[in-house]
Amino acid sequence: MWGESEINPEGELKVSFGYQWNTSPHKFSESSDIPSGLNIPRTSNIPRTSSFSGLSGAALSANTTLANTNICNGLLGEEILPTWDSPKSFRRVPSSPSISRLDVLCSSLQSNFSNLSCSPSSETEDYDSFLSKSISVPSRSDSFLNVMELQVAGGAAGEDRVQAVCSEEHGWLFCGIYDGFNGRDAADFLAGTFYETFMFHFNLWNSKKDLQYNLEDDNVTSLPRSDDLFRQGVSDSLQQALSQTESDYLYMVEQEMEERPDLVSVGSCVLIVLIHEDDLYTLNLGDSRAVLATYGEGSGNEGLKGVQLTESHNVDNEIERARLVSEHPDDPMTIVAEKVKGKLKVTRAFGVGYLKKRILNDALMGILRVRNLISPPYVSTQPFMNVHRISKSDQYVIVASDGLFDFISNEEVVKLVHSYITRNPSGDPAMFLVEQLVTRAADYAGLSWEELMNIPPGRRRKYHDDVTIEEIAVSSAWTYTKVSLETTSDSEYCKPR
Repeated sequence: MWGESEINPEGELKVSFGYQWNTSPHKFSESSDIPSGLNIPRTSNIPRTSSFSGLSGAALSANTTLANTNICNGLLGEEILPTWDSPKSFRRVPSSPSISRLDVLCSSLQSNFSNLSCSPSSETEDYDSFLSKSISVPSRSDSFLNVMELQVAGGAAGEDRVQAVCSEEHGWLFCGIYDGFNGRDAADFLAGTFYETFMFHFNLWNSKKDLQYNLEDDNVTSLPRSDDLFRQGVSDSLQQALSQTESDYLYMVEQEMEERPDLVSVGSCVLIVLIHEDDLYTLNLGDSRAVLATYGEGSGNEGLKGVQLTESHNVDNEIERARLVSEHPDDPMTIVAEKVKGKLKVTRAFGVGYLKKRILNDALMGILRVRNLISPPYVSTQPFMNVHRISKSDQYVIVASDGLFDFISNEEVVKLVHSYITRNPSGDPAMFLVEQLVTRAADYAGLSWEELMNIPPGRRRKYHDDVTIEEIAVSSAWTYTKVSLETTSDSEYCKPR
């Protein structure tokens, strides 16, 4: 595993990471926190094409989970995720057996996923044999993922998973927050497969576009990357990747459910932010949020406002509630006790197969099974997709799981960050927000923050949710000179400053 992380005896994993993007050359900052012993080559020949100028992230768990996921016989947890999980800063992804096995897991690379077994042999040669027989899987030399031009950072907190991918080849920043529930398996699956699935669909679109355009004009080999066609390609690829990843995950759940029937109830919210040039793409399922800090009328902090770029997909949203009821006119028990079928607050989510397929619901026993599953699916996988054109008024984007917004509103969160960065240009705004959340959760419970942090994971979920935050600067005014990347113990973590 790259970098350092800490797992306490209760199974809690905490992480903070950060990254600075220099102006002009598209390269690592000399001040980046790179642990000794890692040879991170600098690249300066690729021009910078994205608007973001800084990134920081922090996470804190409230739930206790197993150290590794068991889906696909532990393959995701043991073979893939450690190479993506919890580095202290961005790392180049090496060409390794783990990444090759990711190709096998991602069924978007196959024309027929039914040939894939979820109980593969532990021998690497069996994988190599499988790959050689599956002609629809690109070889490593033809890979849609150029590992020499990719930087990855990520982490985990309870059932939350977070990743950030900086692609020099495509000139974009990809950030994903996967807020798992009823277990971590769905969030693990997303963290392990979604980006490569997206890249497969994007490069497939790009190849078809180039072919079509060349047929129309042999003198032109590619289209401008900032035009409407490119935006549509990115948007379509993100949505296709989500649909494909959902299908792959539910297929695996069906294969595993005899031994692990609990998998049918495991799901995740999804929040993706991708920045390319001056375009900011957001895709979401569930109630995680992306909030843009931008200046409206007025000046200074008073003119700064928070604009939510995502939708909140839960039963508290009257539009979502009305949609859900209208889609199930023959079921008077669609919403019970302010939850979908009495089970789930979110109305759109990844996984949670027992609310989508009868066969998966039937795998559950007793009170866990949903009674009268009249007209599934009850939870939608149709995402909200938005493309925002970054302007000079835009400052930064707060990307976070819903645990943050349980205590801090959109407007307040952008003003807190603005105030903090103004006072601490070398600080870590994401970590600062986690500290604010813990302080407020403690105050609400009538505890000191030390008392709250000494409550073990699992029991602490009574006071706050898992929380994961990424803060992305899109204005050159907020380019951080140093970012705190330390993972600390409970006694030190989130101490108010």
